[in-house]
Amino acid sequence: MSATWFDHAIASVAPRMAARRVLARQAFETLTRGYDGAARGRRTEGWRAPGSSADTEIGVAGALLRDRMRDLVRNNPHAAKAVAVLVNNIIGAGIMPRAASGDDKLDRKVDALFERWTAECDADGQLDFYGLQTLICREMVEAGEVLVRRRLRRSSDALPVPLQLQVLEADFLDATKSGALGAGRLVQGIEFDPVGKRRAYWLHAEHPGDAYGALQNGLQSRPVPATEIAHVYEKQRTQARGVPWGAPVIRSLRDLDDYEVAELVRKKTEACVTAIVFGDDEAQQGIAPSVVDADGNRVEQFEPGLIAYARGGKDIRFNQPSATGGYGEYKRASLHTISAGFRVPYELLTGDLSQVNYSSIRAGLVEFRRQIDAVQWQLFIPMFCAPVWRWFTEAAWAAGQIPSPTVPVEWSPPKFEAVDPQKDAMANLLSIRSGTMTLAEVIARQGRNPDAVLAEIAATNAKLDALGLVLDSDPRRVTKTGSAQSSDPTNDDPAADETDTDDPAANADNDPAQADQQD
Repeated sequence: MSATWFDHAIASVAPRMAARRVLARQAFETLTRGYDGAARGRRTEGWRAPGSSADTEIGVAGALLRDRMRDLVRNNPHAAKAVAVLVNNIIGAGIMPRAASGDDKLDRKVDALFERWTAECDADGQLDFYGLQTLICREMVEAGEVLVRRRLRRSSDALPVPLQLQVLEADFLDATKSGALGAGRLVQGIEFDPVGKRRAYWLHAEHPGDAYGALQNGLQSRPVPATEIAHVYEKQRTQARGVPWGAPVIRSLRDLDDYEVAELVRKKTEACVTAIVFGDDEAQQGIAPSVVDADGNRVEQFEPGLIAYARGGKDIRFNQPSATGGYGEYKRASLHTISAGFRVPYELLTGDLSQVNYSSIRAGLVEFRRQIDAVQWQLFIPMFCAPVWRWFTEAAWAAGQIPSPTVPVEWSPPKFEAVDPQKDAMANLLSIRSGTMTLAEVIARQGRNPDAVLAEIAATNAKLDALGLVLDSDPRRVTKTGSAQSSDPTNDDPAADETDTDDPAANADNDPAQADQQD
């Protein structure tokens, strides 16, 4: 801020005082500045923004948010589709583990043992390990959180590994357990030790919403050690529990439902009366059709295509329903809001591809896939997959099936389907040839086990060698060793099947390995 004429006048006789005056005025104006979003006034009246902690807010609203979100998923098609899209992209066919101890023999043994265990891992006896992943992810998105409990079994149960997993909805966690507990504390059913580490989960024996469980004293809760529980939820703040992913748009989903019902009722009401006839005959008096109740009172009713008769005159007037535009635009705008709240692309939520082209849908999917990648590696794998693998290796070691209770692991999330498979395949090929990616990495990104794929390729090649078959670059051409005869019966020119010539340069064009040697 520049000095005023009065400051200059003071400075002529007292320069130091004038300087202090200017600096004080600048400091005062700095204090009066601030964020417009923090201003108070008529425009921000009614804006509630308490400074409460995340646990306090979730403790007040968590149960109701969970119940309302579940109701919307049951009855609102857009909410159901949003949850399905997220689960399908996060889990897909399943996030698969691969032992990575460096000992090939041990890795193959552990992988084979885990493969057998996956079919028997569900404590309910209905799903395999990857089906449990889908169920757990669905609960995480729809209800905001889910609990997975380790259940150790006896050797007499004849399981591949004496371990099973029990999935518990968030309602099993006793939210009434809050407050101080010795040197630690309880936060909505989660017990923390004095240093803030989770020590136990207070769980109901039965679901609180189950009538049978309530009759069997299911509302009583008991602590279960935290080492026996995997708590899966999205952590947006330093919070102990999660909230449904669709919480920002619960009201928008409900408003869209109400709007569609109101529009439908308005159309039905307009269609109830088609015309009104004005006549002077006694028989035509009143509105038809009509019914009479037990007391003899006439009860009027309306139905689509109804023609009503009135007294006086001889005329007929047809009902003219008013056309209301903007329905499609409003619904499209509402669905854009809902898709943003669920963090899924509008096109995946609605299936409406009328306003996209190849470039725009690919750009939109890139950002969505980056988000899914973050959820897989920063949320689902650390909170669920890693604890389960640790439980599995400990149980297998305790049963004497593997020599160590800890075995390093690598996880392979499901691959994303290519929008343009040929371009993606060429990009992978260039990455391998340039040394920026290994073949194992490319196979793992496809959601498969690189060791299993390479072993299958080796077995296939050995079988082809044993049969004396040679596969050419053209998949239609399978020939016997030393023969150039094509397997394509439509090709009448055997010479046309020849891919190798006496010219090394021509052969190098067909064989990248030879081209590398020449280079």
